[in-house]
Amino acid sequence: MTTPGNTLNTLNTTDTPNPEFINTPWRDPQQRPFIEIEGLSKRFGDFIAVDAVNLKIYRRELFTILGGSGCGKTTLLRMLAGFEKPSAGRIRIDGVDVTDLPPYLRPVNMMFQSYAVFPHMTVYQNIAYGLKKEKLPRAEIKERVGRMLELVQLTALSKRKPNQLSGGQRQRVALARALIKQPKVLLLDEPLAALDKKLREQTQFELMNIQDKLGITFVVVTHDQEEAMTLASRIAVMDAGDFVQIGTPSEVYEFPRNHFVASFFGSINLFDATVTSVDAGELCVLLDDSDTEICTRYEGELAVGSACKIGVRPEKLLISTERPAEQGNTITRGVVEDLAYKGNRSIYRVRAQNGRIIMVSAQNKQRSAHLPLEWDDEVYLSWPSDCSVVLTA
Repeated sequence: MTTPGNTLNTLNTTDTPNPEFINTPWRDPQQRPFIEIEGLSKRFGDFIAVDAVNLKIYRRELFTILGGSGCGKTTLLRMLAGFEKPSAGRIRIDGVDVTDLPPYLRPVNMMFQSYAVFPHMTVYQNIAYGLKKEKLPRAEIKERVGRMLELVQLTALSKRKPNQLSGGQRQRVALARALIKQPKVLLLDEPLAALDKKLREQTQFELMNIQDKLGITFVVVTHDQEEAMTLASRIAVMDAGDFVQIGTPSEVYEFPRNHFVASFFGSINLFDATVTSVDAGELCVLLDDSDTEICTRYEGELAVGSACKIGVRPEKLLISTERPAEQGNTITRGVVEDLAYKGNRSIYRVRAQNGRIIMVSAQNKQRSAHLPLEWDDEVYLSWPSDCSVVLTA
């Protein structure tokens, strides 16, 4: 007899993506979502942790849910896994409603932030644990564990215990144990949070390569913006239990929808401004308490005299002691108040003539033991006008 779990593992596996949208299935109107979340909510008493969210994730995506502490991202992940029961809404995976199914009947596995590897077992035994629980033949277990050890590059360490491994190696043990049962969806809760910066960056690429080789849909929860940008095919930015923007990393970073996304997703300079003219998709504003005018593309609707904010990412700004050419650039002046040398780049905090602090991130292209700029230097700041982001919310 076929169990619900077995049915889930065999249904709807023949979807053929349009080659035109092979890397962007969400843009293919014919492509059916692999994971569908509709009106999903979770209440804990009077507190709404997840507030009627809707989300579509496609087969083979490495999808990231990004947000600060308490925004609801881990609660959402636990509802996908079946560890939390929704207060309202539905969850479908591969066309099957799994909302009321227990975790063990879902085609899903979850890798926890703590890794939760068994300290008394070897690497091999940790990875084989789920297959042994299913009472698979010993030869099949050996073959599958061997392939998984090779995939996560732990073959030479298969007889070691977790206390003999580095943090990155324990992370790969946990990943292999989660993948060995061949889930359709792997859920990862802050999977790299316990690693140091250098190892975290290295492991990000390893995770991407493993996901690409296996073709499994990954859903990753993280609070780290750089990690989300590196890993994800798409990102959902979450705040107060709801999604405030969903898009590719470049869409969310370069075209934030509102003040929250612009500020949370990377660093940005924000200037209060007043609209001076609107004409054929171009908006001109005057920065408050300044004679600096900015004209940039804008497809929204703003009336002359309306207030808005202009955002500019620190790396878009050029800093120089000489006045740059004005054509097509926004130019302002200031004094270097603080600076931080970071090796490959330097961060400058420049106080503009009206007292506003502007952050600049400049690449250190020349090899030199001396900084090109020092404290109290008078400088010009400029940036292409089309790098200005208009924010109304």
